[in-house]
Amino acid sequence: MPEDRPTMPPVVLHTEAELARDALSAPLFVRAVRLARWAAPLKQVGAGGELLADGLREAVKELGLDDDEDGPGYAAEAWQLALDIGLVEVDGADEAEEEAAESAESDTGGNDEPEGAARPGDELAHFTGGAPQQVLELWLDGLETVLADAAVPDLADLVDQLQEGGELDLDGLDWSPEEEADFLDGVLGNLYLLTALDEESADRAVPLPALAASMIVPDDMDEPTDEVLEEVSEAMMRLDDQFRMLAPTGIVEYQPVDEELIEEVDGEGRVTEAERTFTDAELDDADVARYGMVRLTPLGVYAVRSRMLEAGVHAPVVGELADADAPTLLAALPGFPDGAARAEVERWLAGRAPADAAGELLAAARGDDPEAPLRRLTCQQALTLVGAEAQPAVRAVLDDGQLGGLARVWLAEQGVAEIPEPSEEMVFWLTVDTIAAQLAAGGEAEELQDLVRGLVDRNDSFFDTMWRVDHPATAEVLEAMGRLHPDKKAAKEARKAAFKARSRH
Repeated sequence: MPEDRPTMPPVVLHTEAELARDALSAPLFVRAVRLARWAAPLKQVGAGGELLADGLREAVKELGLDDDEDGPGYAAEAWQLALDIGLVEVDGADEAEEEAAESAESDTGGNDEPEGAARPGDELAHFTGGAPQQVLELWLDGLETVLADAAVPDLADLVDQLQEGGELDLDGLDWSPEEEADFLDGVLGNLYLLTALDEESADRAVPLPALAASMIVPDDMDEPTDEVLEEVSEAMMRLDDQFRMLAPTGIVEYQPVDEELIEEVDGEGRVTEAERTFTDAELDDADVARYGMVRLTPLGVYAVRSRMLEAGVHAPVVGELADADAPTLLAALPGFPDGAARAEVERWLAGRAPADAAGELLAAARGDDPEAPLRRLTCQQALTLVGAEAQPAVRAVLDDGQLGGLARVWLAEQGVAEIPEPSEEMVFWLTVDTIAAQLAAGGEAEELQDLVRGLVDRNDSFFDTMWRVDHPATAEVLEAMGRLHPDKKAAKEARKAAFKARSRH
């Protein structure tokens, strides 16, 4: 894998069977399937396969949307999707004339001039009765067409210009199809990242202002300017339109912006002071929800990951390491969120006898390389999921210089009695190893500062002993302690000890 290949945190995917069921139940696709079946044996259509006027009215009735003012739009969208992914196929005009006579009794016709005939396509059977993978492939094809439509701006202003006798001003749109598609991809990517990093967010919707701000507000901007806030507002309204289009595909669950918050300003819909209110005021959940809430569904996670893979992004899935060896597992887990790491270890353990698995993990934890401390910490965490059956393997390394301290900590956490006392040398070696692992895992966090302060404050001769520890990371750890300890005197002693440790080699 190229070093510069983008990498995402792992996600938990539902099974293909579950995802296929979700795809088949997505409202837009349900309508498309229903219209594809309604097209049998033949429906007269226009030159591009579009429904004729009477056909559209009949389609609206077929979908039970007679009383919905948006019914014709929903029917047209569903019919177009059916055409796009092959649920419906269109014959040529010559063939249509011959077959139209045979189907006259079942076809209502229309006032428009028919130029083709539509029938259920071959893909209809694959979508409704095929294997889960076939269903998902067709669903992804349909999603791509909706995503492309969602990136197209509202052309109402241009239509008004033409009706008034004006010229078509594409430059006046201030729109780039590539930039708009990239923006929408970025938004979906942010939702994916939130879902992957926080297992709780998988079932929690994200406020639309926060999502828009994540794309607009620079990371180093403490207080957004009025200009930036206006950009956030405009982005919110674009996303509101786009998510309304995407929700029927099943990729997201979306609660739209409250219409009462939207007003017309210079012909453009925008939320009045929404972004400032959202950032400045303490709002309860009901108030926040009025600004729009969106959640990536399990089907959406699958879809965004599929698109990332096509773009060359490394997007792992929990369970991919189930057949990996222990060194590969321990090397990968530190980059996993806690929930995903636990799930990955559980799946890895499921295929192994507990005692064998514990032995493999401990053997992989050995080493003097820079990654070894974090590998040992990861091993200790993984062993907690093995349970008491790991005890024989853990006890076997009590006298091991690199693993003996880890083994004692693990046994103590398991509540095991009669654990041999460690030597002072082992205690200090484990201290260096633990701090080195923490530094590698998360940098100089507040918890690490508290750990350093506690260690030093409990032992007056701490640094005098610490610099003598025969561990590859001793000097690095002492330097970090010098940065972390809030007491100037202790910090200075740590730096001196680090110098002594380096002088030994």
